Amino acid sequence: MSDKLDSGRFGELWNPLRLQVIEQELLAIQPYVVLSGGWAWHFLTPPGHVEYKHAHDHKDADVFVAPPLVAPLMALLTARGYERTWTRFDRLPSDVDCNRYTRVVTGHSEPVKVMLDLFVADVPHVESGGFRVVEPNFLLSQYGVRHSSDQCFAVRIARELVARGEDIAGHPELAEYGRFL
Repeated sequence: MSDKLDSGRFGELWNPLRLQVIEQELLAIQPYVVLSGGWAWHFLTPPGHVEYKHAHDHKDADVFVAPPLVAPLMALLTARGYERTWTRFDRLPSDVDCNRYTRVVTGHSEPVKVMLDLFVADVPHVESGGFRVVEPNFLLSQYGVRHSSDQCFAVRIARELVARGEDIAGHPELAEYGRFL
């Protein structure tokens, strides 16, 4: 979503099965990770919000893991059937330590491909929605560095809140996407 948003597609919703499966996978690795990107915004936004595709990105789950927790997390991912997946970015020079791990979860009405983009770093975080998520101001600083969806509604609203000096975590305006539709 880093390009100009296609307003003709505003109002499209995420597949609820996909969200449910990815959230279950995140619960399994919860003790080891700090959520970033779209899933951080998901848990920073008050519960029960509408899952618009332009609100926050749920194509993959961006997670930070502190260096001491990498080995136990990798053991868990392997046990759960995740495999290292190469991306087009792997061949490019970068200071960002990121690897993608994928798994296809079956046993539902349709298979769901879960992609975890794993960043090795200890980052500031807060508790929100039952998860550790990247501290909101630090999260905003990651757009253009680790995340590219800087036009998603949650990021735009969060920037407005910061400009007004308001706390982002759990702020009700994070769920007010209607003004963009």
